[in-house]
Amino acid sequence: MIRRLAAALLLGVLASGVEAQQPELVFAVTEGVTYQATPKEIRDKFAPIAQLIATATGRRVRTVLVPAYDDARAGLKTQEFDVAFLHPAHIPMSEIKAGRYKAVAWTQGFTEYTARMLINADQPLKSIDDLKGRTVVTPDPDSITAWMVRAMFREDKLQATSAREPTPSTVRVITTRYQDAVPFYLENNFAQIGVTASNAVVKGWTDKGGKVLAKSRPVPIKQFIVSTRLPAADQQKIRDALLGLKEAKGGQQILDTVGYKGFVPPNPEIETAVIAWLGL
Repeated sequence: MIRRLAAALLLGVLASGVEAQQPELVFAVTEGVTYQATPKEIRDKFAPIAQLIATATGRRVRTVLVPAYDDARAGLKTQEFDVAFLHPAHIPMSEIKAGRYKAVAWTQGFTEYTARMLINADQPLKSIDDLKGRTVVTPDPDSITAWMVRAMFREDKLQATSAREPTPSTVRVITTRYQDAVPFYLENNFAQIGVTASNAVVKGWTDKGGKVLAKSRPVPIKQFIVSTRLPAADQQKIRDALLGLKEAKGGQQILDTVGYKGFVPPNPEIETAVIAWLGL
């Protein structure tokens, strides 16, 4: 009886050891706070990517949706997530700077995301220097767009204020959650300048005769990052699977579902420059 119990315990330890060698991977998805999408839409969109990662690594993948940016930050800080897809560049790049994560792929078509300042056609403003004494509306203050606006202000040594009225030397900043709400503020004179990084919003504005006053430097968004705790072999497998997806069998179908053209290698020099520019 003792020998049988010992053997059973040993088998249990060995089984636990095998399982411990191949734990499931946690795949976190954080889309932007300034676009409207339901959790089901996001989960369905990324289901093929989760399967791609599972096939590449030979491990089960559990997808978790993390809509709140602070929740994403908390999970990344403790390296709770093995792989993450994050829309807002400032969050993954903070983790890259800290050394907890590394980028494995950027989303094609989103490597040069720019914030643009919109004004009404009759506004006399000529450059970003003319913002003093006026009101600017941006999307959510923790959106990458708002972070880019603050970086633009630092570059031009503009002082922002949240006071009810700007002084002649300051720029009043107000916020609205969704990017497509920005034109409403300009049309109703709640602000003289509206900031968006949505191409659709910019096109809709200029098609109606509105103007673009200025635009920011480009920033890569929609990044895949992997925890530095993950074995190097798994990191490479995930990177190879994402970068090779466009040419892989069935890859185009996956891309059609997720809604992107493909994925490209990250550029470390651009990473370093953006981290500095955003003040991370």
